[in-house]
This record gives sequence, structure tokens and C-alpha cells, in this order.
Amino acid sequence: MRNRTVLISGASIAGPALAFWLHKRGFQPTIVEVAPGLRPGGHAVDIRGVARRVVEEMGLMPQIRAASVPERGFALVDRRGKVKARLSAEAFGGEGIVAEIEIMRGDLSEILYRATESFTDYMFGDRITALDEDAEGVKVTFASGTVRGFDLVIGADGVHSGVRALAFGPEEDFLHYLGGYTAYFTVPDPGDLDDWFLMFNASGGLCAGIRPERGNTAKASLTFATETLSFDRKDIQEQKEILARTFAGVGWRIPQLLAAMWEAPDFYFDSICQVHLPQWSRGRVALVGDAAHCGSPLSGLGTSASLIGAYVLAGELASGREDHEGAFHRYQEEMKPFIQQAMELPPGGINGLAPRFQFMISLRNLSMRMMTRWPMRGVMARQAAKSGAIALKQYG
Repeated sequence: MRNRTVLISGASIAGPALAFWLHKRGFQPTIVEVAPGLRPGGHAVDIRGVARRVVEEMGLMPQIRAASVPERGFALVDRRGKVKARLSAEAFGGEGIVAEIEIMRGDLSEILYRATESFTDYMFGDRITALDEDAEGVKVTFASGTVRGFDLVIGADGVHSGVRALAFGPEEDFLHYLGGYTAYFTVPDPGDLDDWFLMFNASGGLCAGIRPERGNTAKASLTFATETLSFDRKDIQEQKEILARTFAGVGWRIPQLLAAMWEAPDFYFDSICQVHLPQWSRGRVALVGDAAHCGSPLSGLGTSASLIGAYVLAGELASGREDHEGAFHRYQEEMKPFIQQAMELPPGGINGLAPRFQFMISLRNLSMRMMTRWPMRGVMARQAAKSGAIALKQYG
């Protein structure tokens, strides 16, 4: 049997989802993850539209619903905490800013891991350093010094994909900066969120948010619009200092969020960007999820795209096991219309999320209050409809 062994880089969302479907189609998956174990924390992710059907066919919907975050909706507030606009989670059929199914990234990752650990060889604390391909397969060298052979290699390792860098070229060729940076981290639950995701804006393109989690914690976010910054992606202290300087003296709950940031166990900071590649495969190597087509947090369909992409990629590989290049091509063609819509930014892009001037903040708040009325309702309805812009094939 040709093209049976598949190495996947990345154990977050797309990687384990792909391992699930590959095993179901008769492949033997292996996952390598640079972290020593599953990555905890992470911001809330949503499962929308067609992605719900994918997790239902995986049999994981009960676990996902049990671990979901009980959010009532999204609210914009001023510095005194007064609500200026809100949108409930039930709006637009549960496909609004806060979706019907919201789950913390770490919880979803663990559910997918538990569903695949019995048949997937997980290699934690290691990474791919070289790929040598020939007609028979790919010789993979790992940072640990291990060398193994696989029929196919899939990069499911996110925006800063190591597989993409090895097989396609440097990331600056594919990353498109959208004008801002964002951070997520866990903070103590303040006890007064009432299950609402609260967001505050200040002049200068500053945006802060806090949303409920299960238990006694909440998730904080700090986002700001700026020109490109130069910093060490591995230096967490430097990144926290950037946020402390940027948000110094800003009101609302930000002083408390900054104080909790220094001890947060799951701090994440990165640019807001998109990933654009003309081709998602090269020879025996392909990409799935954010490594191939990140729409950015502004687009809001990254998790759904990863789940759907894993389903389609495994199905196409199973349909054309003897012709991996043809299967990779069909996978991209099948996903292309959905991804093109998923990559579209909401009105205003980064300036819609983090307006630079107070009058723009007021206009944005007004548009949010009008979101369920004409003509703004049509704008939001089109955004919500993107999650269903693909018909799943039945691969047997």
C-alpha cells in the first residue's frame, strides 16, 4: 500500500484532526510537536457552520459542548464599564461575533488529542529540521537527531510553520501584516462578567478585552494598531514590556489586566497577519490550517477552516492514494472557494477592531448597535454566512 505513513507537524487543532481522519481512511499518522506536551490555555475559538458537521461526524460534539464556554454574547463598554453596544450569542443563528459554540483552544486541543492518542504516534519535544524527498518518500531529520522515513509530510504547525519554511521558503514571502499586534493570557475571574465578553477601546488604536472561561479564570486580550515592530519572538519578557509601555495610563480594567499579565502561565503575543500561498503542496509535502491559509483573528474562521481542511485533505488522499500530488491538488481546489471567503476581512479591518480616534470609536459603537437592523444586518449576515460556504463531500 503506497502513501500509507504520514508525518504531521503540529499538535494543536489541525494536526490531531487530520490524524483522526487519516486513521479512519486507513493511513498511519505520526505527529511531531515542538512543545514538551499539549499547549495549555490560548484564546477562545469557535466552531461554526460546516465545521459543526465535521465534529459531529467525529463523534466529538458532546465533549466539545461539555467543555464550551457559557458566553451570553459580546459587549462594547466605555472606560467606566457602561455598555455602549451588545450582540447576543443567539444573533445570526449563533454565527455572530460570539458563536453558539465557543471553547478554549487548549480544551479543544486536548479533546482532539484524547480522540487520537490510541492510534497516533505523538513525538513531543521535537521538531523537523530537514526534509529530503525522493520518488519513494521523504527522509525526515528531527532536532533530536532521529532520522525516519515517511510517505508524506503535512505541515499543520500554524502561522510560523517550520514545514512551510523548509519546503516552500521563508515566511516573509507568505505573511502579510495587517497593521497590529495582539496578546492573550489567563487572568483571575473578576466575578462580574455575567458571562459576557467585554471589550474596551481607547484612542490611539488600543483595544482590551476580557471574556469568561469555565472555572475561576478569564481570558484577557490586548490589541493595538501600529507599524511593524522588531522583537524577539522567543523573549516573553520583552513582549510583556511592549504591552506595559503601550497600555500604560489607559483606564477601564487595563491596570488589573497588566498586573495579572506578568504571572500569566500561557502568555501569547504575535502580529495580526494573513498567510497567502499560491500552492499548498510541493511534491510529497502539503500544508493544512493556518500554515496554508491563515485569515487572521480578524476573520474569525481559523478553527473551522482547520477542521474542514483536515477532513477534506484526508478524504482526497484516500480517494487517490496512488497519486498524492493529484490528491493535494483536489484538496486545494475543494477548499479554495471557502478559504477565499474566510480570508475576507470584516469592514475596517484592524481599524474596525482598534479605531485610532475617539469619534471613530463612537461610530463603530453606533454601527454595532445597528448590527441587527437594516442596513448593518445585511453586512453581518454576509460575514456569518461564510462559515457555511462549502458542501462537504462524502468520501466513504
